[in-house]
Amino acid sequence: MNLCVPDRLALTDLVHRYAAAVDDRDVETVVGLFVGDGELVLPAPPDVLTPVGRHQGRDALAAALAAAINVGRTHHAIDSEVYTGGSNPELAQGRIAATAHHWSRRDEGIVDLMWYLRYHDEYARSDSGWLLVRRALTIDAIETRPTRRLR
Repeated sequence: MNLCVPDRLALTDLVHRYAAAVDDRDVETVVGLFVGDGELVLPAPPDVLTPVGRHQGRDALAAALAAAINVGRTHHAIDSEVYTGGSNPELAQGRIAATAHHWSRRDEGIVDLMWYLRYHDEYARSDSGWLLVRRALTIDAIETRPTRRLR
C-alpha cells in the first residue's frame, strides 16, 4: 500500500527531528521519538559496520545515545528517504541514507570522522503521530578528514 502525502511528510519530519535532536545532544527528545519499547540496533565501528548491538526500551536507548553525544560535535545530513507502507495503514518502513560528521579534538588537531550510513526503520502510527519502532544503522563507509576549525 502506498503512503499518502501527509504520512510521508510526517515520516520525513520524524527522521529530521531525530537527526536534529542527536546533533543538539538532546537524548530525551530522541528517546521520545520511539515507541515505549522501541529498539535501536547499532554497529560496532570501526570493526563491525552492520547492526549488531540491540538497545530496547527507553533506558537502553538513552544509554546507547549517550555515546553518540559524547563526541565534540555532530552534524547529520539526510541524503535520501524512501518510505513504504504495507497492508496495515498504521505501520510503515523507511530506508534513510545520511552522512554523519563526528568532530573531535585530538592531539593532531580537529578530526572529522565521517560515516556514510543507512537507517532501516520501522514506524508505527500513535495518537501523537508516527514514531520509530525499530531503527537499524548500517555504516557503508568511514572517512577521516582533518578539520581547520570547530565551533
